[in-house]
Amino acid sequence: MDPVLIKVIQFFLSLSLLIVLHELGHFIPARLFGTRVEKFFLFFDIKFALFKKKIGETVYGIGWLPLGGYVKISGMIDESMDKEQMQQPPQPWEFRSKPAWQRLIIMLGGVTVNLILGVLIYIMIMFVWGKTIVTESNVPNGLKVSPLVEELGFRDGDVILSFDGAPLENLNDASRILLVRSPETARVRHADGTTETIAIPDDFGQQLFASGERPFSALVLAKIMSVESDSPAEQSGLLSGDIIRGINGEDINSWQEVLQTFADYDKSEVALRVEREGLINSYSMAVREDNTIGIRVESPDVSATELTYSLDESIVEGIRYGYWTLYDYVAQFKFVFTKQGASQLGGFGTIGSLFPGTWDWQAFWHTTALISIILAFMNVLPIPALDGGHVMFLAYEMITGRKPHDRVMEVAQMIGIFLLLGLFVYANANDLIRFLG
Repeated sequence: MDPVLIKVIQFFLSLSLLIVLHELGHFIPARLFGTRVEKFFLFFDIKFALFKKKIGETVYGIGWLPLGGYVKISGMIDESMDKEQMQQPPQPWEFRSKPAWQRLIIMLGGVTVNLILGVLIYIMIMFVWGKTIVTESNVPNGLKVSPLVEELGFRDGDVILSFDGAPLENLNDASRILLVRSPETARVRHADGTTETIAIPDDFGQQLFASGERPFSALVLAKIMSVESDSPAEQSGLLSGDIIRGINGEDINSWQEVLQTFADYDKSEVALRVEREGLINSYSMAVREDNTIGIRVESPDVSATELTYSLDESIVEGIRYGYWTLYDYVAQFKFVFTKQGASQLGGFGTIGSLFPGTWDWQAFWHTTALISIILAFMNVLPIPALDGGHVMFLAYEMITGRKPHDRVMEVAQMIGIFLLLGLFVYANANDLIRFLG
Protein backbone atom coordinates (compact mmCIF):
# COMPACT_ATOMS: atom_id res chain seq x y z
CA MET A 1 0.00 0.00 0.00
CA ASP A 2 1.19 3.51 -0.79
CA PRO A 3 2.93 5.14 2.24
CA VAL A 4 0.94 8.37 1.81
CA LEU A 5 -2.33 6.42 1.89
CA ILE A 6 -1.21 4.61 5.05
CA LYS A 7 -0.48 7.98 6.70
CA VAL A 8 -3.91 9.29 5.66
CA ILE A 9 -5.71 6.23 7.04
CA GLN A 10 -3.84 6.44 10.34
CA PHE A 11 -4.50 10.18 10.54
CA PHE A 12 -8.27 9.81 10.11
CA LEU A 13 -8.45 6.80 12.44
CA SER A 14 -6.58 8.69 15.17
CA LEU A 15 -8.52 11.92 14.61
CA SER A 16 -11.89 10.14 14.67
CA LEU A 17 -11.04 8.32 17.90
CA LEU A 18 -9.90 11.50 19.62
CA ILE A 19 -12.87 13.58 18.45
CA VAL A 20 -15.47 11.02 19.53
CA LEU A 21 -13.90 10.59 22.96
CA HIS A 22 -13.47 14.35 23.40
CA GLU A 23 -17.15 14.95 22.62
CA LEU A 24 -18.12 12.11 24.95
CA GLY A 25 -16.30 14.07 27.63
CA HIS A 26 -18.93 16.80 27.16
CA PHE A 27 -21.86 14.48 26.43
CA ILE A 28 -21.66 12.22 29.49
CA PRO A 29 -21.60 14.91 32.23
CA ALA A 30 -24.26 16.87 30.32
CA ARG A 31 -26.59 13.87 30.41
CA LEU A 32 -25.68 13.09 34.03
CA PHE A 33 -26.78 16.63 34.98
CA GLY A 34 -30.01 16.29 33.03
CA THR A 35 -28.98 18.57 30.17
CA ARG A 36 -30.44 17.86 26.74
CA VAL A 37 -27.93 17.13 23.97
CA GLU A 38 -29.51 17.75 20.58
CA LYS A 39 -26.65 16.55 18.34
CA PHE A 40 -23.53 14.42 18.61
CA PHE A 41 -21.44 14.59 15.44
CA LEU A 42 -18.10 13.31 14.23
CA PHE A 43 -16.95 15.98 11.74
CA PHE A 44 -19.10 18.95 10.76
CA ASP A 45 -22.40 18.53 8.91
CA ILE A 46 -22.66 21.92 7.18
CA LYS A 47 -25.71 21.72 4.86
CA PHE A 48 -25.79 17.92 4.99
CA ALA A 49 -24.51 14.84 6.82
CA LEU A 50 -23.04 11.61 5.50
CA PHE A 51 -25.01 9.72 8.14
CA LYS A 52 -27.38 10.60 10.95
CA LYS A 53 -29.84 8.83 13.20
CA LYS A 54 -31.97 10.12 16.05
CA ILE A 55 -31.92 8.05 19.23
CA GLY A 56 -34.02 9.49 22.02
CA GLU A 57 -33.47 13.26 22.16
CA THR A 58 -30.10 13.20 20.35
CA VAL A 59 -29.23 13.03 16.66
CA TYR A 60 -26.01 11.06 16.16
CA GLY A 61 -24.16 11.45 12.88
CA ILE A 62 -21.06 11.82 10.74
CA GLY A 63 -20.48 15.06 8.86
CA TRP A 64 -18.55 15.56 5.63
CA LEU A 65 -16.11 18.26 6.79
CA PRO A 66 -13.30 16.66 8.84
CA LEU A 67 -12.32 19.72 10.88
CA GLY A 68 -13.39 18.31 14.22
CA GLY A 69 -16.69 17.37 15.78
CA TYR A 70 -19.27 18.76 18.17
CA VAL A 71 -22.12 18.17 20.57
CA LYS A 72 -24.96 20.67 20.40
CA ILE A 73 -26.18 21.24 23.95
CA SER A 74 -29.55 22.91 24.47
CA GLY A 75 -29.43 26.45 25.81
CA MET A 76 -25.80 27.12 25.05
CA ILE A 77 -24.17 29.72 22.79
CA ASP A 78 -21.76 27.67 20.71
CA GLU A 79 -20.52 27.36 17.14
CA SER A 80 -24.09 26.66 15.96
CA MET A 81 -25.01 30.28 16.87
CA ASP A 82 -28.61 29.23 17.54
CA LYS A 83 -29.92 32.67 18.54
CA GLU A 84 -33.59 31.68 18.21
CA GLN A 85 -33.33 29.13 20.98
CA MET A 86 -31.58 31.61 23.26
CA GLN A 87 -34.45 34.13 22.83
CA GLN A 88 -36.92 31.67 24.38
CA PRO A 89 -37.48 31.41 28.15
CA PRO A 90 -34.88 29.12 29.81
CA GLN A 91 -35.98 25.53 30.23
CA PRO A 92 -34.89 23.25 33.10
CA TRP A 93 -33.12 20.86 30.71
CA GLU A 94 -31.01 23.60 29.15
CA PHE A 95 -27.33 24.31 29.77
CA ARG A 96 -28.01 27.92 30.84
CA SER A 97 -30.38 26.71 33.59
CA LYS A 98 -27.77 24.57 35.31
CA PRO A 99 -25.58 25.74 38.22
CA ALA A 100 -22.25 27.24 37.19
CA TRP A 101 -20.27 24.36 38.70
CA GLN A 102 -22.18 21.82 36.59
CA ARG A 103 -21.63 23.88 33.45
CA LEU A 104 -17.94 24.10 34.29
CA ILE A 105 -17.66 20.31 34.57
CA ILE A 106 -19.48 19.87 31.24
CA MET A 107 -17.12 22.30 29.48
CA LEU A 108 -13.96 20.78 30.97
CA GLY A 109 -15.08 17.23 30.19
CA GLY A 110 -13.54 17.06 26.70
CA VAL A 111 -10.17 18.41 27.80
CA THR A 112 -10.12 16.06 30.78
CA VAL A 113 -10.83 13.03 28.58
CA ASN A 114 -8.06 14.00 26.12
CA LEU A 115 -5.55 14.42 28.92
CA ILE A 116 -6.45 11.15 30.66
CA LEU A 117 -6.57 9.30 27.34
CA GLY A 118 -3.06 10.45 26.43
CA VAL A 119 -1.67 9.24 29.74
CA LEU A 120 -3.54 5.90 29.51
CA ILE A 121 -2.13 5.30 26.04
CA TYR A 122 1.38 6.00 27.30
CA ILE A 123 0.82 3.54 30.15
CA MET A 124 -0.29 0.92 27.61
CA ILE A 125 2.74 1.60 25.40
CA MET A 126 5.14 1.21 28.35
CA PHE A 127 3.52 -2.08 29.37
CA VAL A 128 3.29 -3.61 25.86
CA TRP A 129 6.40 -2.26 24.13
CA GLY A 130 8.48 -0.56 26.82
CA LYS A 131 10.73 2.36 25.93
CA THR A 132 13.81 2.86 23.78
CA ILE A 133 16.58 5.12 25.09
CA VAL A 134 20.11 6.04 24.09
CA THR A 135 22.68 5.71 26.86
CA GLU A 136 26.41 6.31 27.10
CA SER A 137 27.08 2.73 25.98
CA ASN A 138 25.12 3.36 22.78
CA VAL A 139 27.33 6.29 21.70
CA PRO A 140 30.91 5.05 22.20
CA ASN A 141 32.35 8.22 20.65
CA GLY A 142 30.15 10.56 22.69
CA LEU A 143 28.14 13.44 21.26
CA LYS A 144 28.76 15.86 18.43
CA VAL A 145 27.96 19.40 19.64
CA SER A 146 26.74 22.35 17.58
CA PRO A 147 28.63 25.68 17.50
CA LEU A 148 26.18 27.44 19.86
CA VAL A 149 26.46 24.89 22.68
CA GLU A 150 30.19 24.64 22.07
CA GLU A 151 30.41 28.30 23.12
CA LEU A 152 29.01 27.31 26.53
CA GLY A 153 31.81 24.81 27.09
CA PHE A 154 30.43 21.59 25.62
CA ARG A 155 32.93 19.64 23.47
CA ASP A 156 32.77 16.96 20.80
CA GLY A 157 32.91 13.57 22.50
CA ASP A 158 31.06 14.75 25.63
CA VAL A 159 28.59 12.61 27.51
CA ILE A 160 25.92 14.54 29.42
CA LEU A 161 25.47 13.13 32.91
CA SER A 162 22.74 15.40 34.35
CA PHE A 163 20.82 18.67 34.11
CA ASP A 164 20.36 20.64 37.34
CA GLY A 165 21.50 17.58 39.26
CA ALA A 166 18.86 15.26 37.78
CA PRO A 167 20.49 12.28 36.02
CA LEU A 168 19.88 12.15 32.27
CA GLU A 169 18.35 8.77 31.46
CA ASN A 170 18.10 9.24 27.70
CA LEU A 171 20.73 11.17 25.74
CA ASN A 172 18.12 11.75 23.03
CA ASP A 173 16.30 14.03 25.50
CA ALA A 174 19.26 16.39 25.90
CA SER A 175 18.39 18.63 22.95
CA ARG A 176 14.77 19.04 24.03
CA ILE A 177 15.70 19.75 27.64
CA LEU A 178 18.04 22.54 26.56
CA LEU A 179 15.43 23.98 24.22
CA VAL A 180 12.32 24.07 26.42
CA ARG A 181 13.08 23.25 30.07
CA SER A 182 15.56 26.08 30.77
CA PRO A 183 18.07 24.14 32.90
CA GLU A 184 20.61 26.22 34.79
CA THR A 185 23.50 23.74 34.71
CA ALA A 186 24.66 20.61 32.92
CA ARG A 187 27.15 18.09 34.25
CA VAL A 188 29.24 16.55 31.46
CA ARG A 189 32.12 14.13 31.11
CA HIS A 190 34.56 15.11 28.39
CA ALA A 191 36.33 12.69 26.08
CA ASP A 192 39.52 12.97 28.17
CA GLY A 193 37.66 11.63 31.23
CA THR A 194 37.38 14.92 33.13
CA THR A 195 33.98 16.15 34.34
CA GLU A 196 32.70 19.70 34.35
CA THR A 197 29.58 21.61 35.39
CA ILE A 198 28.53 24.02 32.64
CA ALA A 199 26.36 27.06 33.39
CA ILE A 200 23.50 27.68 30.95
CA PRO A 201 22.08 31.21 30.42
CA ASP A 202 18.40 31.85 31.16
CA ASP A 203 17.57 32.73 27.55
CA PHE A 204 19.54 29.92 25.95
CA GLY A 205 16.42 28.12 24.76
CA GLN A 206 15.43 31.21 22.77
CA GLN A 207 18.94 31.46 21.32
CA LEU A 208 18.89 27.79 20.36
CA PHE A 209 15.48 28.07 18.70
CA ALA A 210 16.52 31.16 16.74
CA SER A 211 19.70 29.44 15.53
CA GLY A 212 17.86 26.40 14.21
CA GLU A 213 20.74 24.22 15.39
CA ARG A 214 20.36 20.72 16.67
CA PRO A 215 22.59 20.96 19.72
CA PHE A 216 23.55 17.29 20.09
CA SER A 217 23.86 14.27 17.83
CA ALA A 218 25.84 11.06 17.97
CA LEU A 219 29.47 11.72 17.08
CA VAL A 220 30.41 9.56 14.07
CA LEU A 221 34.13 9.16 13.46
CA ALA A 222 35.23 9.75 9.87
CA LYS A 223 36.18 6.09 9.47
CA ILE A 224 36.47 5.12 5.81
CA MET A 225 34.28 2.16 4.84
CA SER A 226 35.36 1.89 1.20
CA VAL A 227 37.54 3.63 -1.36
CA GLU A 228 36.41 4.03 -4.97
CA SER A 229 38.56 2.42 -7.64
CA ASP A 230 40.83 4.86 -9.48
CA SER A 231 39.72 7.76 -7.28
CA PRO A 232 42.02 10.45 -5.84
CA ALA A 233 41.74 8.71 -2.46
CA GLU A 234 42.89 5.35 -3.86
CA GLN A 235 45.68 6.92 -5.89
CA SER A 236 46.96 8.66 -2.75
CA GLY A 237 46.98 5.43 -0.72
CA LEU A 238 43.89 5.74 1.52
CA LEU A 239 42.51 2.39 2.71
CA SER A 240 39.30 1.05 4.18
CA GLY A 241 39.46 1.42 7.97
CA ASP A 242 41.44 4.67 7.93
CA ILE A 243 40.11 7.45 10.18
CA ILE A 244 40.38 11.06 9.01
CA ARG A 245 41.76 13.19 11.85
CA GLY A 246 42.58 16.44 10.07
CA ILE A 247 42.02 18.44 6.88
CA ASN A 248 44.43 21.14 5.72
CA GLY A 249 45.89 21.45 9.21
CA GLU A 250 42.52 21.67 10.99
CA ASP A 251 41.57 18.94 13.48
CA ILE A 252 38.62 16.74 12.48
CA ASN A 253 36.57 14.94 15.12
CA SER A 254 33.68 13.57 13.07
CA TRP A 255 32.34 12.65 9.67
CA GLN A 256 29.94 15.60 9.98
CA GLU A 257 32.95 17.93 9.90
CA VAL A 258 34.30 16.21 6.79
CA LEU A 259 30.98 16.81 5.03
CA GLN A 260 30.93 20.45 6.12
CA THR A 261 34.47 20.99 4.87
CA PHE A 262 33.83 19.54 1.42
CA ALA A 263 30.36 21.05 0.99
CA ASP A 264 31.76 24.39 -0.26
CA TYR A 265 35.32 23.37 -0.99
CA ASP A 266 36.99 25.73 -3.48
CA LYS A 267 40.47 24.20 -3.83
CA SER A 268 41.79 21.65 -6.29
CA GLU A 269 43.83 19.76 -3.69
CA VAL A 270 43.42 18.71 -0.08
CA ALA A 271 45.81 17.53 2.63
CA LEU A 272 44.50 14.89 5.03
CA ARG A 273 45.83 13.67 8.34
CA VAL A 274 44.79 10.03 8.71
CA GLU A 275 44.96 7.54 11.57
CA ARG A 276 45.84 3.93 10.63
CA GLU A 277 46.50 1.28 13.28
CA GLY A 278 47.24 3.95 15.87
CA LEU A 279 49.69 5.88 13.69
CA ILE A 280 49.04 9.28 12.04
CA ASN A 281 50.01 9.70 8.37
CA SER A 282 49.63 12.62 5.98
CA TYR A 283 48.22 12.39 2.45
CA SER A 284 47.71 14.96 -0.30
CA MET A 285 45.31 14.40 -3.18
CA ALA A 286 43.31 16.13 -5.89
CA VAL A 287 39.67 17.08 -5.31
CA ARG A 288 37.20 16.23 -8.07
CA GLU A 289 34.85 18.79 -9.61
CA ASP A 290 31.95 17.54 -7.48
CA ASN A 291 34.01 18.21 -4.31
CA THR A 292 34.63 14.52 -3.56
CA ILE A 293 37.74 12.38 -3.29
CA GLY A 294 36.13 8.94 -3.64
CA ILE A 295 35.52 7.61 -0.13
CA ARG A 296 32.52 6.30 1.77
CA VAL A 297 32.29 6.49 5.52
CA GLU A 298 30.90 3.82 7.85
CA SER A 299 27.28 4.28 8.88
CA PRO A 300 26.87 5.61 12.43
CA ASP A 301 26.81 2.73 14.86
CA VAL A 302 24.19 4.20 17.21
CA SER A 303 22.39 1.35 18.91
CA ALA A 304 19.68 1.74 21.53
CA THR A 305 18.75 0.30 24.90
CA GLU A 306 15.32 -1.30 25.29
CA LEU A 307 13.60 -0.90 28.66
CA THR A 308 10.66 -3.05 29.75
CA TYR A 309 8.20 -2.38 32.57
CA SER A 310 5.86 -4.36 34.77
CA LEU A 311 2.26 -3.18 35.04
CA ASP A 312 2.82 -1.04 38.13
CA GLU A 313 6.05 0.36 36.67
CA SER A 314 4.19 1.13 33.44
CA ILE A 315 1.63 3.19 35.34
CA VAL A 316 4.34 5.31 36.98
CA GLU A 317 6.37 5.67 33.77
CA GLY A 318 3.29 6.38 31.63
CA ILE A 319 2.15 9.17 33.97
CA ARG A 320 5.68 10.62 34.05
CA TYR A 321 5.98 10.45 30.27
CA GLY A 322 2.60 12.10 29.81
CA TYR A 323 3.49 14.87 32.28
CA TRP A 324 6.73 15.75 30.50
CA THR A 325 5.07 15.56 27.09
CA LEU A 326 2.51 18.14 28.21
CA TYR A 327 5.12 20.24 30.00
CA ASP A 328 7.44 20.37 26.99
CA TYR A 329 4.61 21.23 24.60
CA VAL A 330 3.36 24.05 26.82
CA ALA A 331 6.93 25.32 27.34
CA GLN A 332 7.67 25.47 23.62
CA PHE A 333 4.35 27.20 22.88
CA LYS A 334 6.09 30.53 23.51
CA PHE A 335 8.02 30.06 20.27
CA VAL A 336 4.76 30.34 18.31
CA PHE A 337 4.77 34.09 18.97
CA THR A 338 8.08 34.57 17.15
CA LYS A 339 8.42 35.05 13.39
CA GLN A 340 10.36 31.83 13.04
CA GLY A 341 7.91 29.89 15.21
CA ALA A 342 4.86 31.19 13.33
CA SER A 343 6.42 30.05 10.06
CA GLN A 344 6.70 26.51 11.47
CA LEU A 345 3.01 26.20 12.33
CA GLY A 346 1.40 23.35 10.43
CA GLY A 347 -2.04 22.00 9.66
CA PHE A 348 -3.31 18.63 8.51
CA GLY A 349 -0.16 17.93 6.48
CA THR A 350 2.11 18.44 9.46
CA ILE A 351 -0.06 16.31 11.74
CA GLY A 352 -0.36 13.58 9.12
CA SER A 353 3.41 13.50 8.66
CA LEU A 354 3.78 12.46 12.30
CA PHE A 355 2.46 9.02 11.38
CA PRO A 356 4.82 6.45 9.80
CA GLY A 357 4.52 5.39 6.15
CA THR A 358 4.17 1.77 7.22
CA TRP A 359 1.59 0.38 9.60
CA ASP A 360 3.17 0.37 13.04
CA TRP A 361 0.82 0.13 16.01
CA GLN A 362 3.42 1.36 18.49
CA ALA A 363 4.11 4.47 16.42
CA PHE A 364 0.38 4.96 15.79
CA TRP A 365 -0.47 4.95 19.50
CA HIS A 366 2.54 7.15 20.35
CA THR A 367 1.37 9.77 17.85
CA THR A 368 -2.26 9.46 18.96
CA ALA A 369 -1.28 10.03 22.60
CA LEU A 370 0.78 13.08 21.62
CA ILE A 371 -2.09 14.58 19.58
CA SER A 372 -4.53 13.87 22.42
CA ILE A 373 -2.38 15.83 24.88
CA ILE A 374 -1.91 18.64 22.36
CA LEU A 375 -5.69 18.82 21.85
CA ALA A 376 -6.21 19.01 25.62
CA PHE A 377 -3.89 22.00 25.89
CA MET A 378 -5.12 23.78 22.76
CA ASN A 379 -8.79 23.39 23.75
CA VAL A 380 -8.25 24.87 27.20
CA LEU A 381 -6.76 28.09 25.80
CA PRO A 382 -9.02 31.06 26.76
CA ILE A 383 -10.18 31.70 23.20
CA PRO A 384 -13.92 32.11 22.52
CA ALA A 385 -15.28 29.16 20.48
CA LEU A 386 -12.90 26.81 22.31
CA ASP A 387 -13.70 25.03 25.57
CA GLY A 388 -11.27 27.36 27.31
CA GLY A 389 -13.26 30.38 26.14
CA HIS A 390 -16.44 29.03 27.74
CA VAL A 391 -14.48 28.22 30.89
CA MET A 392 -13.17 31.81 30.95
CA PHE A 393 -16.71 33.25 30.90
CA LEU A 394 -17.86 30.71 33.51
CA ALA A 395 -14.97 31.71 35.77
CA TYR A 396 -16.03 35.35 35.40
CA GLU A 397 -19.59 34.40 36.38
CA MET A 398 -18.48 32.35 39.39
CA ILE A 399 -16.21 35.15 40.64
CA THR A 400 -18.57 38.10 40.06
CA GLY A 401 -21.90 36.32 40.49
CA ARG A 402 -23.12 37.80 37.16
CA LYS A 403 -23.58 36.04 33.84
CA PRO A 404 -22.09 37.76 30.77
CA HIS A 405 -24.83 39.18 28.52
CA ASP A 406 -25.89 36.86 25.69
CA ARG A 407 -24.91 39.49 23.13
CA VAL A 408 -21.39 39.60 24.58
CA MET A 409 -21.21 35.82 24.33
CA GLU A 410 -22.44 35.88 20.71
CA VAL A 411 -19.91 38.50 19.62
CA ALA A 412 -17.07 36.73 21.46
CA GLN A 413 -18.08 33.44 19.84
CA MET A 414 -17.99 34.99 16.37
CA ILE A 415 -14.59 36.59 17.04
CA GLY A 416 -13.26 33.25 18.27
CA ILE A 417 -14.57 31.43 15.18
CA PHE A 418 -12.91 33.93 12.84
CA LEU A 419 -9.64 33.70 14.78
CA LEU A 420 -9.66 29.91 14.58
CA LEU A 421 -10.54 29.93 10.88
CA GLY A 422 -7.71 32.38 10.23
CA LEU A 423 -5.27 30.20 12.16
CA PHE A 424 -6.53 27.12 10.30
CA VAL A 425 -5.98 28.76 6.90
CA TYR A 426 -2.55 30.08 7.90
CA ALA A 427 -1.33 26.74 9.28
CA ASN A 428 -2.47 24.77 6.24
CA ALA A 429 -1.04 27.42 3.90
CA ASN A 430 2.32 26.83 5.60
CA ASP A 431 1.94 23.13 4.82
CA LEU A 432 1.21 23.93 1.19
CA ILE A 433 4.21 26.26 0.91
CA ARG A 434 6.50 23.61 2.39
CA PHE A 435 5.06 20.97 0.05
CA LEU A 436 5.74 23.19 -2.96
CA GLY A 437 9.32 23.62 -1.81
